[in-house]
Amino acid sequence: MDLTIGQALAHAADRWGVREALVSVEQDIRWTYRDLLSLADDLAAGFLELGLQPGDRIGIWSPNSAEWTLTQFAAARAGLILVTINPAYRLSEVEYTINNVSLRALVAAERFKSSAYTEMIEALAPELAGSLPGQLEAGRLPTLKAAILITKEQRPGWFRFDDLLSLAPSLDRLRAIEPEIRPDDAVNIQFTSGTTGLPKGATLSHRSILNNGYFVGNAMGLISGDRICIPVPLYHCFGMVMGNLAAITHGSVMIYPSSAFDPAAVLRTVTEERCTALYGVPTMFIAVLARLETDGADTSYLRTGCMAGALCPEPLMRDVVDRLNMHDVTIAYGMTETSPVSFQTVPGDSIERRTTTIGQVQPHLECKIIDADGAIVPRGTPGELCTRGYSVMLGYWNDPVKTAVAIDADGWMHSGDLAVLDDAGYGSIVGRIKDMIIRGGENIYPREIEDFLRQHPAVEDVSVVGVPDMRMGEEVCAWIKLRAGRSLIEDEVRAFCADRISHYKIPRFIRIVDAFPTTVTGKVQKYLIRQAMVEEFEGLS
Repeated sequence: MDLTIGQALAHAADRWGVREALVSVEQDIRWTYRDLLSLADDLAAGFLELGLQPGDRIGIWSPNSAEWTLTQFAAARAGLILVTINPAYRLSEVEYTINNVSLRALVAAERFKSSAYTEMIEALAPELAGSLPGQLEAGRLPTLKAAILITKEQRPGWFRFDDLLSLAPSLDRLRAIEPEIRPDDAVNIQFTSGTTGLPKGATLSHRSILNNGYFVGNAMGLISGDRICIPVPLYHCFGMVMGNLAAITHGSVMIYPSSAFDPAAVLRTVTEERCTALYGVPTMFIAVLARLETDGADTSYLRTGCMAGALCPEPLMRDVVDRLNMHDVTIAYGMTETSPVSFQTVPGDSIERRTTTIGQVQPHLECKIIDADGAIVPRGTPGELCTRGYSVMLGYWNDPVKTAVAIDADGWMHSGDLAVLDDAGYGSIVGRIKDMIIRGGENIYPREIEDFLRQHPAVEDVSVVGVPDMRMGEEVCAWIKLRAGRSLIEDEVRAFCADRISHYKIPRFIRIVDAFPTTVTGKVQKYLIRQAMVEEFEGLS
């Protein structure tokens, strides 16, 4: 569809005006599509009244809430570029983000978990308390002019979020700029999840994320009236694109069970709101299923959904299908830089395909798998997965050098993922290029060992990395998380491997752990596992 996100919301309001569009259970908020458009326009006009211009960057630093989504659509209606800030960011990270993209305005919650956002911003900009709202001049945050707080209370230097809804005397200015906004314009800067270091700002257009949300919804079989339970974070593409934009392009309902993931709240919401779809990373589904044992829930309305962010083991998939009634659940794969989804399964795919593959390439996208020299490899041969098409980012914000490394001259986005494509067009991820272990000249793909170890009845999940070794170059290290009530020792793991996988693939180092270091979206940060092992070795020397 060749629309802006603002146009898509207006079309949704025309088509499904009095139907529910958004439900925030924790806030007791219910908006129809007509409500959502009206509020988004009022807020967009308020942003423009602050002096913001199309193309300016506005940040949102908040856990999931109705205000988060309202900001998303208002920014799009006003031609602003929404910068989504990880709710877990600390002081130095948010300072880096604000200055990296020259943020002009920031919408923030008062706090989330142990983070007091108001105090953190005021620590970075002590000038705020003595400034008039919208007229900030801060030494450490030189481009930030307006700070907007989601609160009922007045706070010096801050605008109250609700006050912006009535700030503009009319919608005339908003109406005047609407025709100037183009589908190819930047609408969102998503910072990469930081599994390998300093995050980069992937700049995405209206066309890229709106169409990606639409095609994700198509693959799931979404229809008008479907009710999507969205416990995944909105600051990430999973929530704001695969959730919110899939919903508005299909006439479905966005339902937020709580500000932060809570499996009990998810099950209550699924029951009370009669949800037909549920999103999550595998660890979320594991937690929801564990809670189902004690809480119970009516999952009879569930039909479809999407699982992404990590491999779904077959036992988990069968539980999701059988116990949560999600017979049409899909698996999706992608990256922030591709808006995000490039491969997805569909409801008719077998359990095997939904657990051993990432599905087939999405419509209107191309993919290829190449070797180190850039040549396309034969089917069944591992190589780097590359994607080209509408979903590829415009580039990393203000970083042409890193953009040129990621996107080649022919427009192919290089993922850094090692993948295999079978004869039917189904892809499988076998690892990361940087994660590939080279032990004594042998190439070892961590994913292969992880898949094997997950077959052990005591193993819930596993993450395999390479660690430095003076003799072999690298050795295999496995961190293993056990199922509840199970026990396992290192020698039992090695005995399980003996004569079943090649000797050089058997982990030399095995650690039984309670959890893996992960991003907010559930991706394992393998570099932190390697770092922890290196520090352990240094402590022993």
